[in-house]
Amino acid sequence: MFHGFNTTASALTAQRLRMDVVSSNMANVDTTRGRMVDGEWEPYRRKMVEMQPNENRFSSHLSKAMGRSDHPGNGVKVSRIVEDETPFKLVYQPDHPDANDEGYVQLPNVDPLKEMVDMMSATRSYEANVTTLNATKNMLMKALEIGRG
Repeated sequence: MFHGFNTTASALTAQRLRMDVVSSNMANVDTTRGRMVDGEWEPYRRKMVEMQPNENRFSSHLSKAMGRSDHPGNGVKVSRIVEDETPFKLVYQPDHPDANDEGYVQLPNVDPLKEMVDMMSATRSYEANVTTLNATKNMLMKALEIGRG
């Protein structure tokens, strides 16, 4: 009965984390000292959320074992947060405290345009799941009303 709620709740949780990661990326768009690597500061590296189907429930394994392909799934979960391995941007700023011997500064590999697209996508997905949750709730309420009458 509550399968739809659980599926939608998993999607809401995953999209919320995705929005948090995008916010972190945007907050660190100019951070030249993100972490220490081999005694040297490295700029902030863009992070991305990877998701996968939430197939760890007994019902999904049972359905597969029984050969049922009509099982609707169990939602989504965040499998991990990975760092983007694209190279850092080099900008000529000889007066910057983190400039190398040639006067270039390594800046984070965060592209604000790409982050805004990711944020809009996560926001739309979140809103769609809220709509789904409300529709499921309304259907259950109507079913309860039918049972009363």
